[in-house]
Amino acid sequence: MSVPAGRGEDRPDIVPAGEARESMPTHPMISPHSERGAARGARPAPGAPGRAQPPPPSGPPVWDGPPPAGAVPVSPTPLDRLRVAIDRLSIRWRLTITYGVLFFVAGMLLLFVIYMMVGWAINGAWPDVSLQNVSPVLEQKFQQEWLGWKHAAIDEARNALLSRSLLALAGVGILAIIIGYLVADRALKPIQQMTATARKLSGTTLAHERIGLKGPDDELKELADTFDAMLTRLNVAFDTQRRFVANASHELRTPLTINRTVLEIALGDPEASGDLKALGRTLLEVNARNEQLIEGLLLLARSERELSVRKPVDVKDVAETAVEQLASRAEEAGVTMTTELQSAETEGDPVLLERCVANLVENAIKHNLPESGRLWVRTGMVEGALVVQVANTGPHVPAYEVNSLFEPFRRLNADRVDSARGAGLGLSIVRAVVRAHGGNVTAVPRDGGGLVVTVRLQSR
Repeated sequence: MSVPAGRGEDRPDIVPAGEARESMPTHPMISPHSERGAARGARPAPGAPGRAQPPPPSGPPVWDGPPPAGAVPVSPTPLDRLRVAIDRLSIRWRLTITYGVLFFVAGMLLLFVIYMMVGWAINGAWPDVSLQNVSPVLEQKFQQEWLGWKHAAIDEARNALLSRSLLALAGVGILAIIIGYLVADRALKPIQQMTATARKLSGTTLAHERIGLKGPDDELKELADTFDAMLTRLNVAFDTQRRFVANASHELRTPLTINRTVLEIALGDPEASGDLKALGRTLLEVNARNEQLIEGLLLLARSERELSVRKPVDVKDVAETAVEQLASRAEEAGVTMTTELQSAETEGDPVLLERCVANLVENAIKHNLPESGRLWVRTGMVEGALVVQVANTGPHVPAYEVNSLFEPFRRLNADRVDSARGAGLGLSIVRAVVRAHGGNVTAVPRDGGGLVVTVRLQSR
């Protein structure tokens, strides 16, 4: 079998012949969806066996009486449309448009001042000419024509200045918009740096990831320094929490080990009564569950720290080891495992990655059908990413419950109860390990019941 290279046409059919399509998992690496509608059927109404419940009303509501306030849509005004358009613009373009508008307003104001000053200058520099030895009528006529020539010269100069200045203002305005965009981009560089740092942050990089903005002590540097101080406080809080969990788990190991030793000695006593031995076996089971809980807390605390070991790891080998370790448990639970393992290398901690895959397989075995259960394990490369996928049959999982399953001590339809199946840390450890390796894990309900959990890691 081979893992598909990102396309669905060459997917292998991993279900044996004769098995119904409903038992196949659903995911980009898994076979297509099964028909769910035929299995759902109409349910009888409560208290009326055999009678189908009438369908709920559909379509728009019918108002009895006048429409409620706000039911009649109000057409937006041009100002509202302008506000909506402005709200859709990015801050970079808002700054650019602001710079451009300010430039054009300043240019128009300067052009108006120059326009007026040109007229004043020509009017002040225009010479006064008078005719000698002519009649007063001819002198008055000449002065009127001379005044008309002055106004014509002023209008001619102003019109020439206005036409050329408007062309120059348009050309320089376009250049000002381009420069304004570059200036806005330059001004937003510190914010872009903060955003990039915030995106790279995780629980494992808080110790050393900082903005460290250089420059004058302005508002942006103050914001960056405040952000760095907040990251330091968060790192201290996270580290304190992890150390507390690790220390508490270590401290609890010793009394549990002593309890187990005492109980085993008591059970080995040949003079012990049957009731005492039954009680001892029950206490040993409780003690074993507590030890499992402590081991899970220790592993969770270790997974949430930065990786101390980084070496080349082939997830095929990791998955094979996990499957071999849990094969006997799957056989006891009546679960049939189907594997399709392709080689895919990454860098990380082999022990943590093995525990991650083992938790997924163990979780799929525990929460499966009571008989004739199925389990699929796949590894390989899909669209340039390393993928580990575990799917299983089992009870129906509501989509809104899936994300909560990755929280510590959370179980399906039970919160901090029903600990017989485990401590509720399996998927929490998986998520912590995957995040420590810079990957992500997702889960989706599988048609027909069960889950499809997919881990994506960076390839080597």
